[in-house]
Amino acid sequence: MLLLKPGCECCDRDLPPDSREAMICSFECTFCRVCVETILKGRCPNCHGELVARPIRPAAALVKNPASTERHFKPEGCAAAAATR
Repeated sequence: MLLLKPGCECCDRDLPPDSREAMICSFECTFCRVCVETILKGRCPNCHGELVARPIRPAAALVKNPASTERHFKPEGCAAAAATR
């Protein structure tokens, strides 16, 4: 089951479970669409994998399987990605 992390690892923007702006890689690294399109150019700075839209978990399913509350803010990875683009 996906963790549904609560924020962008680049800019720390909030990404609630129903956000259409959340993007993830196969390792569940999570970024906002703006950072993915403008800084990361569609690639995860951690694993270099493709970033795709994170699915929405239905509200009823969140009751038994809530989203994560642990933030993963790593702006240094995004800064390095921006420097190489």
